[in-house]
Amino acid sequence: MIMSASSEDIEFALASNAWPFQEAEKLIKRLEKSDIEKHTIVFETGYGPSGLPHIGTFGEVARTTMVRNAFELLTGKKTKIICFSDDMDGFRKVPDNLPNQEMLAQHLGLPLTQVPDPFGTHKSFAHHNNARLINFLDGFGFNYEFVSATEAYKSGSMDETLLKMLAAYDKIMNVILPTLGEERRKTYSPFLPICPRTGIVLQVPIIKRDLEKGTISYLDEETGDEVTVPVTGGHCKMQWKADWAMRWVGLGVDYEMAGKDLSESVKLSSAITRILGCVPPEGLSYELFLDENGSKISKSKGNGISMEEWLTYGTPESLSLYMYQSPRKAKKLYFDVIPKTVDEYLMHLNKFASLEGKEKYASPIWHIHGENPPKEDVPVTFALLLNLVSASNAADKETLWGFISNYEQDATPEKHPLLDQLAGYALVYYENFVKPNKNYRTPTNKEIAALKALKEQINAMPDNASASDLQTAVFSVGKDQNYENLREWFGALYEILLGQKEGPRMGSFIALYGKDKFIELINKAIEES
Repeated sequence: MIMSASSEDIEFALASNAWPFQEAEKLIKRLEKSDIEKHTIVFETGYGPSGLPHIGTFGEVARTTMVRNAFELLTGKKTKIICFSDDMDGFRKVPDNLPNQEMLAQHLGLPLTQVPDPFGTHKSFAHHNNARLINFLDGFGFNYEFVSATEAYKSGSMDETLLKMLAAYDKIMNVILPTLGEERRKTYSPFLPICPRTGIVLQVPIIKRDLEKGTISYLDEETGDEVTVPVTGGHCKMQWKADWAMRWVGLGVDYEMAGKDLSESVKLSSAITRILGCVPPEGLSYELFLDENGSKISKSKGNGISMEEWLTYGTPESLSLYMYQSPRKAKKLYFDVIPKTVDEYLMHLNKFASLEGKEKYASPIWHIHGENPPKEDVPVTFALLLNLVSASNAADKETLWGFISNYEQDATPEKHPLLDQLAGYALVYYENFVKPNKNYRTPTNKEIAALKALKEQINAMPDNASASDLQTAVFSVGKDQNYENLREWFGALYEILLGQKEGPRMGSFIALYGKDKFIELINKAIEES
């Protein structure tokens, strides 16, 4: 949807320094330099359907959408996002996580749209994965246009560009060959013929080119025959870096971001685009994700976290926030970032209504939701819910809501659907990540004395004491018990009462859990010491 904005809004947006607006500015300058008036500005994201959609796919589409929205606000121009599936690529390797491995191994080398679906639900393996991609993007409400490489090649929509590439064959080779090893140079061609005899996507040397007929020729390694095929009509597939340039030119792409691991490919594809007489798209080079040990995430290694796993423990909006934050920095993507990101999303959401001017456009909430984010007030943080589950041993949301409704009068799942959703996430996250690592320790004599003093202090307070007053009481007991560093006092409470190294703001936790229940925790710790 094209956004209309006043000149004042545009000034505020530019002053916000939010990275999507910075990217949009870069795109505006590119378009001004090109001096070509376009009716629709094209953003692209690419997808390789040799595997299922993953968290990187989400990140690229989400971030591109953020830049698109920023661009529309600044310019009012019509835009579209093309999600391009490279489904004519040759099937080079059977992924370990697929069924029917032996069957798939018999179809190596074929275009992905010619490989049977190992799941048995679609026309081909690519059709299966394309359907997964479309369902995935639709599920998040992304606005995009899906383009299949197979359809683009076979329909003739890329023919004009392919013929340009054939005419520029030598120039393209001069760009690519210096980047290859000696052996690969002997066989490299930017055009990959589809063998008429076997249907396999071939990587063979080209021995002849006919610009007038638009054909290339190669030697069939098995028969020894010279074979001639058109470069148009789906009879050839472009090699990766040349294929990327072909898309940019053939689809008129103005913006496409890419991971830092593809920076060399971006340079080479940009060079080929210029050879074809066009301006390469603008784009962001984003950093890759790291696992819990700081190593790069690898699909083959299976380290890190999948999109499905994130959505088991946190909201889609929190995943969008994670993608918004610092895309140029390498970030740890593991389970322990989920609760923190969920609470950061809630914090930004609660603040958004009070923001004006450039602060509004600097907020991640605008880039996730636009002008109309959810209005729900969430009175309990996700971290606090996790600690409530931990202390109460709750096994269902009904138990949690018993505590929540006492803490927040008249709160119900119907009035607070997001909070109800978070309660479900908290139960699952606690069971899988917190509970297995709980380790209660026995209090020392000094800590027993301090716990008894805390019990007396809390017991003397009114039942409706505020979280702030309860927090003050915990502080004062720590000081009275001669804790020079109050972090030691709070750390002791977390380890003794909750069985963990870190914990919530204690006053908020006591208010939510209940004064009497909290005193029971203290009594149990003292009795078992």
